[in-house]
Amino acid sequence: MRLDLYVVTDEEISRGRSHQQIARLALAGGADVIQLRAKDMDGGKMFEVAREIRSLTTSARALLIVNDHLDVALAARADGVHLGQDDLPVSEARRISPPGFIIGASVGSVEEAIKAERDGADYVALSPVFNTASKEDAGPGHGLEVMEVLKGAVSIPIVGIGGITLDNVSKVIAAGADGIAVISAVVSQEDVTGAAQLLKAHIEMAKTERAPIQ
Repeated sequence: MRLDLYVVTDEEISRGRSHQQIARLALAGGADVIQLRAKDMDGGKMFEVAREIRSLTTSARALLIVNDHLDVALAARADGVHLGQDDLPVSEARRISPPGFIIGASVGSVEEAIKAERDGADYVALSPVFNTASKEDAGPGHGLEVMEVLKGAVSIPIVGIGGITLDNVSKVIAAGADGIAVISAVVSQEDVTGAAQLLKAHIEMAKTERAPIQ
């Protein structure tokens, strides 16, 4: 499960691009994961969009994760679902999901991360790492210190999201993140593909620098 560059779609800040267009452009730039995030879309429409993006991610050998809606994720044969603290509990999602189905969970503390791993999450996302305007309900940033503590507290991958840009992405990787999730840093840019390529290059370089010398 490669989570290096994890792009979350958002039509409200995408310069008029659809979820499908965002996904296509981000995948061309090397995105490893596309998360379909459509807070105000009804289930039927979300299913149609998810199926279209699923075709794109399959061709690109990337993952499709659906935000919040386990039913849509399962029906569209997505690779997984991402759940917040107020969504369906991870333990229940795991109970009714097929083998190999990926479940991610947003966390804001070590305790939440440990519980998510115990309940069957495949990865956790520290949200937000820094202050962000892309998610109105995100709250204040937790900072790199919490990322460092999380890395030592759980054995599953950790994704950082919230306020991450080219200027700080290397610091987030250095603090222990296994992947970087972004919205505006890719979705809002004039050149989505180019923005994704730059972020991916920075992530890969930071991971190389973090690797222990053999």
